[in-house]
Amino acid sequence: MGRGFRPLGHQRLEPEEMLRRAVEFHQVMDRRRSVRHFSSDPVPPEVMHELVRVAGTAPSGAHKQPWTFCLVSDPVLKRKIREAAEEEEYTNYHGRMSEEWLKDLQAFGTDHHKPFLETAPYLVVVFKRVYEVMPDGTKRNNYYVNESVGLATGMLLAAAHLAGLVTLTHTPSPMNFLTEVLGRPANERPFLLIPIGYPATDCQVPDLERKPLDQILVTYGED
Repeated sequence: MGRGFRPLGHQRLEPEEMLRRAVEFHQVMDRRRSVRHFSSDPVPPEVMHELVRVAGTAPSGAHKQPWTFCLVSDPVLKRKIREAAEEEEYTNYHGRMSEEWLKDLQAFGTDHHKPFLETAPYLVVVFKRVYEVMPDGTKRNNYYVNESVGLATGMLLAAAHLAGLVTLTHTPSPMNFLTEVLGRPANERPFLLIPIGYPATDCQVPDLERKPLDQILVTYGED
């Protein structure tokens, strides 16, 4: 039996209001930057819970919602995650990464040291759920898992920025250690590691520019 349907409850806006909101949202989001220098000041847990609630509104294949967001504030766990991540990153910077990749990273001044994994008050470890285990032990596949979890993560980043927090999308590779450290089940695979908090008082970020609209937009049918 299907879930049934209900009215959408959509409010149609006037074109001027649509544009105003779109421009305002872009102006806010254009100030979002990836940050590697965090303050250790605590973030209210209820704020973090709301960020995850926002992420959970993302669309997903067949509405399977194939994601788990682990909020890590425990210092012992953060230390374990940092140690394991730095071990993997050391190998990346000393053999796994190509010369071209290393050259591209020079502008960011990064290396295998990841102190932000302990300094940031929260680490959000995003897991993708490849399948679900039913009460009778059978497995049911989820669909478009990477796409769905990617959308949810993007909404999490936007929500964090709107709440006055900064983030970093950290991708130590491989990330299997996160499954072990956090004791996650076999149907969950680590997708992304996101420190969240306030920026350090002396925080600086690379002086970068985003591609202009004419380099990322192609239109068909507009006059």
